[in-house]
Amino acid sequence: MTAAGRAGRKSPQTSTREPIIQEPASHSQESDPDAESQATRRDADVTESVRANRGWWDRNADEYQIEHGTFLGDDRFVWGPEGLDEVEAELLGPPEDLKGRDVLEIGAGAAQCARWLAAQGARPVALDISHRQLQHALRIGSSFPLVCADAGALPFADGSFDLACSAYGALPFVADPVRVLKEVRRVLRPGGRFVFSVTHPIRWAFPDEPGPEGLSVSASYFDRTPYVEQDEEGHAVYVEHHRTVGDRVRDVVAGGFRLVDLVEPEWPVWNTSEWGGWSPLRGNLIPGTAIFVCERD
Repeated sequence: MTAAGRAGRKSPQTSTREPIIQEPASHSQESDPDAESQATRRDADVTESVRANRGWWDRNADEYQIEHGTFLGDDRFVWGPEGLDEVEAELLGPPEDLKGRDVLEIGAGAAQCARWLAAQGARPVALDISHRQLQHALRIGSSFPLVCADAGALPFADGSFDLACSAYGALPFVADPVRVLKEVRRVLRPGGRFVFSVTHPIRWAFPDEPGPEGLSVSASYFDRTPYVEQDEEGHAVYVEHHRTVGDRVRDVVAGGFRLVDLVEPEWPVWNTSEWGGWSPLRGNLIPGTAIFVCERD
């Protein structure tokens, strides 16, 4: 899972793992655009969004894996901060049916989900826009291909996969989600399933806070203006795009899919952790994740 929305980047939780890999000498000498970034709401097109988010994830992959690596595990398939596991959810189908299936994971991060799929006998390919995230996939180890590419221009032939999945990867960050959905449909075989999770759209109306202050509406749910963090010159260094539930459904249909389920995971009793704006307090009152289960006819 690459991220859990804009709030997922600010979790105070840390793990005992040390996933940092050797940093190139030149990396430490560069200025950090995030250090002086300013949050705003403004338009951001496809090109700006891709550039900003590739750079953001390359710079922040190490921190992300330190903060969330223990929760995600090395080979678990977790759909979101609530902790819904594919072992229980079976949104891609029963685990025994995954054997021998070609599966594309989009926004794979360190490829935890792909690693779980491989353990079930599937043939996964893990794709991410961030080279640094995929370096963490190499660090953990993988027996499957890792591909650094944009989800809006998948480097695969038509009909290459039986299934596709994305746990908080790509879709929250792209300016043109229909373009991504059409690309996913193109690389799926007839009857293929695509399952993706995103920040639940209702969360955009509330502050990104895990405590009581995060329970009062502070913005219009219908305001689709992207959330942008920009540097002093006004260049975006992070972009996230808001779609309402209705927008997401229409995007799925426009992308050539049939929506067969929409899952809103409830917060489980066992999960006492906070992940940015996700917390037991908020999770017991409002949804935090939306999972769209789509099929190609």
